[in-house]
Amino acid sequence: MKNLTIDIGNTRTKIVIFEANEIIHKETLPYLTIPFLKKLAYNHKKANCILTVTGNVTADIEQYLQKRFKTYTRLTHETPVPIENLYKTPETLGRDRLAAVIGAQALFPNANCLVIDAGTCITFDILNDKGQYLGGNISPGIEMRMRAMHEFTAKLPLIELKDQKEWIGEDTETALRNGGQLGALLEIRGFIAKCRRKFGHINVVFTGGSTNFFVKQLKSRIFARPNLVPLGLNQILNYNLDKKTNNQ
Repeated sequence: MKNLTIDIGNTRTKIVIFEANEIIHKETLPYLTIPFLKKLAYNHKKANCILTVTGNVTADIEQYLQKRFKTYTRLTHETPVPIENLYKTPETLGRDRLAAVIGAQALFPNANCLVIDAGTCITFDILNDKGQYLGGNISPGIEMRMRAMHEFTAKLPLIELKDQKEWIGEDTETALRNGGQLGALLEIRGFIAKCRRKFGHINVVFTGGSTNFFVKQLKSRIFARPNLVPLGLNQILNYNLDKKTNNQ
């Protein structure tokens, strides 16, 4: 059985195809099109499909997914999931955040997990060893911090992201870079430390576009999983397919 996961984010769309829970194909697109979906449908005629949307999706795209794939699920706050969601406003919870937490559960069942998605924003999400999603925090990502300092001031320049050895800025460029990059890194270190004081052992799982920058700076054991959201989507899809089969 093949499962197609589609994650439409703010700036890109990630396509991952699973067979027997193994990734057999993946690609990233600036946006999703009908011709691309026709190619997928032709090559994977009996695939089940799940979609999560952070950005936007047109009605014709969704209609095509419903029509051309074996089953179609759009992830919403009402979709059954294999964890207990304790978030007080589940309808406002980012679907990618929920999927990432479920991906972490698949990697580390019955364990405390902290999922850090370092993308446009940096999100921190906590799953306890009872399979309960407790919630988390949202913070500006590195690029957002850099842009904010440039766009909300009169003279501060927009700084390029790159490695920097000194932690004290020696000029405006290095001061801004440390404020954006090092500031985010210290925030993450502090949140990890707080989680460890609260929960004891906790698996820290990173995903998102800035993962490599943070992981190489952190000294403690960190798990980098670039396909965490698709992994979670695949788990959700399988969970719903199993429920459907058991109810028949």
